[in-house]
Amino acid sequence: MRFLGISFLFYWLLTQSVLAKEPRLPAGLGNNSEPALPLGLTQKESQHRKGLDKEPVLPDGIFNSSEPAQSKKLEWNDSGTKSWADHLPFKLAGFWEARGGMRVTNDPHERQTSIAETRLQLRLNKTVQNATFNLITDLIYDKVTDNYPIHLNSGRGFIDLREANISFSPASFMDIKPGRQILTWGAGDLIFINDLFPKDFSAFFIGRDEVYVKAPSDAVKASLFSRWANLDIVYTPEFDADRFIDGRRNSYFSPVLGEVAGRNAIVHPNKPKDGELSLRLYRNVGSVEAAIYFYEGHWKSPGGINPANGLALFPKLRVTGASVRSSVGKGIGNIEVGYYDSRDDHKGNNPFVNNSEFRALVGYEQEVARNLTLGTQYYLEHLFDYSNYQNTLPIDFPQRDQNRHLLTTRLTLLTHNQNITWSLFSYYSPSDMDFYLRPKVNYKINDRLITELGGNIFGGRKDYTLFGQFQNNSNVYLSIRYGF
Repeated sequence: MRFLGISFLFYWLLTQSVLAKEPRLPAGLGNNSEPALPLGLTQKESQHRKGLDKEPVLPDGIFNSSEPAQSKKLEWNDSGTKSWADHLPFKLAGFWEARGGMRVTNDPHERQTSIAETRLQLRLNKTVQNATFNLITDLIYDKVTDNYPIHLNSGRGFIDLREANISFSPASFMDIKPGRQILTWGAGDLIFINDLFPKDFSAFFIGRDEVYVKAPSDAVKASLFSRWANLDIVYTPEFDADRFIDGRRNSYFSPVLGEVAGRNAIVHPNKPKDGELSLRLYRNVGSVEAAIYFYEGHWKSPGGINPANGLALFPKLRVTGASVRSSVGKGIGNIEVGYYDSRDDHKGNNPFVNNSEFRALVGYEQEVARNLTLGTQYYLEHLFDYSNYQNTLPIDFPQRDQNRHLLTTRLTLLTHNQNITWSLFSYYSPSDMDFYLRPKVNYKINDRLITELGGNIFGGRKDYTLFGQFQNNSNVYLSIRYGF
């Protein structure tokens, strides 16, 4: 509830900002006809004004923004007079959406309806002198959940506060943003190595918009710029865990029960209260983007079990890594690596805590034909101290492979004057022998109205592998969104 108070404070600040009126613009300039920059690019805009290096925009399909692009801002109406939104003391945008989906197989531990919700997102923005106030909140009616108490960190309840922050530049070489915000970095496409900010995998699997895989962080972000390199520092005072699969909406494999479980075995974690620190040092040299990362905190999803009480644990974790992205031939290639140092199990002989790992990916994306883009990735997870892991593993626990291989493919086709987007994102693991398919068709009816039909299809030979455990969660969904 700590950031619920921030939202009320934010509304008050927006109201008070009316007192600081800006000079009236000449007639015809009361509304900017250019599209607003996505949230999260304030830093880049400031960096551009300073004449320093800035990161190029990533290709479509690669996560490089905190929220989905919305419909155009409210503009002058046909009669030449201002709309009601122009009289507000702040900029307002958002959307209304209805989304429903069903499981395609029977799951004895979950409801047959995978998603049945409507949401209203409000995006408020106000600039006063050199400070910008941002508020993004979703008001949700969700028929699948049993109750509606507000729990902002887990995203449960009728309010999902996505952002509530202030961004300002105390010096020409520095940007500061404290508050709730969506954070992202790294080079992977729907694979996260050095991006240790919270994710919402439940939303991802039930058919919400793809951007909802990113959960908000309650943090302070400082960005420092120089001619040699730029540095991002993110400090989270209290650990922000992933919105992980806990059995409330998706069934999962429980190693304690030795079988797939769901609402009959809700995961109750023991969440730490200490903070997290994330660093990114990056520089652009021509078309090459290079970055070094550091993280000090905890495993973002449960990485251990307390054998005494069965509670899920978030063991201590330290991650160091790097990434490079550059144009290669007619496309864009990227490499990213990360070393996961499991601080509570250095030698890998604690069977109830994750071992240390090395993770790496290599990716490439190219437009192979007009309006047809192909992206591929190879991803590796290598488990350290594997012999100790084997020797201490409890008898009834399933055994991981030392090396887990994963291949991804993203196909995107634009048709009908680019108003219809056909896409397929696929995961396939030759080591686990499981897969996950995300097909969807998105139709832009007009500038404000969009509808989408898609699915989440899981399969595998074993019920304890990453995607194999979710076979009963396979679903199809349909949505319609009106932007304003």
